[in-house]
Amino acid sequence: MAIVSEYFFPSSSGTALIHVNQWTPVGREILGVVQIAHGVAEYGGRYEPFARYLCDRGFVVAANDHLGHGLSRIEGAPMVYFGEEDGWRHVVDDMEELRRRTAKVFAGKPYFLFGHSMGSFLSRTHLIRYPGRLDGCILCGTGHQSAAVIAGGKLVADREIRRLGKKAFSVRADDLAFGAYNRAFAPARTKFDWISASEANVDGYIADPLCGGDTTLGLFRDMLEGLGYLTRQSNIDKMDKDLPVLFIAGDQDPVGDMGRGVRRAYACFKKAGIRDLSIKLYHGLRHEILNEATKQYVYQDVLDWLTARV
Repeated sequence: MAIVSEYFFPSSSGTALIHVNQWTPVGREILGVVQIAHGVAEYGGRYEPFARYLCDRGFVVAANDHLGHGLSRIEGAPMVYFGEEDGWRHVVDDMEELRRRTAKVFAGKPYFLFGHSMGSFLSRTHLIRYPGRLDGCILCGTGHQSAAVIAGGKLVADREIRRLGKKAFSVRADDLAFGAYNRAFAPARTKFDWISASEANVDGYIADPLCGGDTTLGLFRDMLEGLGYLTRQSNIDKMDKDLPVLFIAGDQDPVGDMGRGVRRAYACFKKAGIRDLSIKLYHGLRHEILNEATKQYVYQDVLDWLTARV
């Protein structure tokens, strides 16, 4: 059983209210809190099945919609847009504000961060900027881009922004960012085959009006800036060395370069001296391992890792 609640708080950007879903266990001891950071062009409420699974086993789960996603809408701006300035920083600050608010209500309970895809990159930025605030972090569907790839992406983004503006959609930039993901699964049934081997999940994603929106050039540029920041070893070295970190991903996930990018990120964390570090790649699974047909095994692995650290 769970108490399901929703609320809003002001974004650090001053341009929107941040929408939050929360699932609270009823009739049992609360073991800890799990905060979820979702991926690009989706929203926190998509994680309800996973949240209810954890909630039924004693964990409070909180998931906000990032700026320009879900119900955290910026008036006068398109969806999948963080804002005019410092978008990546504002989104991470909003995550920290949710952590602060939730940790105050559930004081003394172990607090974990779960980030998927773009949410994993935001979470890695949070670990650098706010060390010592968490009791563990799970990075799902992450990767580790080279400095050359990030620099090349910035050149394309800047050129397209000069031509079209930050709020616009660019086919060229979108193809650079996401177009290659589907090529490994040709002939593809849809443009989103890369997210999941489950056709039902892909079709559900396409049918959801809050998913799959056109990524704006502004968000694309913000993400590249964030990737440059979080992949720099000197920044990774700033993280809490005692923080337990778990990497999980499908070995057919193109975001993580079919596992190679996940291993590169893991190696950088290891080089930084993170003491409690684990990695698991799931054979045959693609990007959304929480929504594949075999998701119960992923759920169980996450639960086992959490309960071992409560």
